[in-house]
Amino acid sequence: MKMVTAIVKPFKLDDVREALSEIGVQGVTVTEVKGFGRQKGHTELYRGAEYVVDFLPKVKLEIAISADMLDQVIDVISKAANTGKIGDGKIFINDLDRVIRIRTGESDQDAL
Repeated sequence: MKMVTAIVKPFKLDDVREALSEIGVQGVTVTEVKGFGRQKGHTELYRGAEYVVDFLPKVKLEIAISADMLDQVIDVISKAANTGKIGDGKIFINDLDRVIRIRTGESDQDAL
């Protein structure tokens, strides 16, 4: 089992969610986050004062999947979140040792 964490631009969330749904991914946890990478921040003007916005809004998706779906999920997220511009995001993959569904007590593959 794998935990896929993807950081994407907020306006790409619906595209990624729909693409994941089409390949049979049933559960996604979404969190609004802020951060920066190579994109850095940018300068904005507010009421005549200039200030630097260091952290840019992003969306973090967490998806628990079976290992055999990994390549397909990575491909789908990469295509759906891509704008071709800096700041499109990143995908992180971690091993998932155990999963337990609280309601039924099912574990591991059955809980996904």
